[in-house]
Amino acid sequence: MPSLRLGSIAPDFPAETTAGSINFHEWIGDSWAILFSHPGDFTPVCTTELGEVARRADDFAKRNVKVIGISANGLDDHKAWVQDINEYGAKYGPTKVEFPIIADADRRISTLYDMLDEQDATNRDDKGLPFTIRTVFVIDPKKVIRLTISYPASTGRNFDEVLRVIDSLQLGDKHRVTTPVNWKKGDDVIVHPAVKNDEAKQLFPQVTFHKQPYLRTTPLTE
Repeated sequence: MPSLRLGSIAPDFPAETTAGSINFHEWIGDSWAILFSHPGDFTPVCTTELGEVARRADDFAKRNVKVIGISANGLDDHKAWVQDINEYGAKYGPTKVEFPIIADADRRISTLYDMLDEQDATNRDDKGLPFTIRTVFVIDPKKVIRLTISYPASTGRNFDEVLRVIDSLQLGDKHRVTTPVNWKKGDDVIVHPAVKNDEAKQLFPQVTFHKQPYLRTTPLTE
């Protein structure tokens, strides 16, 4: 199986989820999508993560992003786990998990997307199946993989960072710009290297030409 890289088409697949049966590409439709994996249900780090994603539903929606989780358990466990997540999440405000969670007890989809820990004779669960890790895929409406981040099972994700990258990607798709280190929405951006200086002046009237000829920055309001 070829490796999935940035720019690869995200593999399509059918799946059973807490929201019913889906075909992944059809489910994405004309939206952006986040597919994020979990090592297992009823685990502490995963519980905090799904609660956070549920509370940030409006942040994803206003960016036209659909969110779907995947965990190496069956639907019955997923549905029971959602109750725990909602109960725990209430500590931080109203929490209601409404996004789907894919059932992947046989690791079929986790294997398809290589969301697995390093394989060796000991790195298996009590059923002999490989352990999964925390991976995030950001996929655009053309079904192209635009971001991957893999975390160890012990470390919870930073969804502020995931949203920051989506803001950057969407801005770059709309305008001929890239974003600098530690950029956040509203900060100055970098004019894309493919834009010539004369064109840059027309496209970005407030452009700043730095000493380095390849570095040109500009404010950009949406």
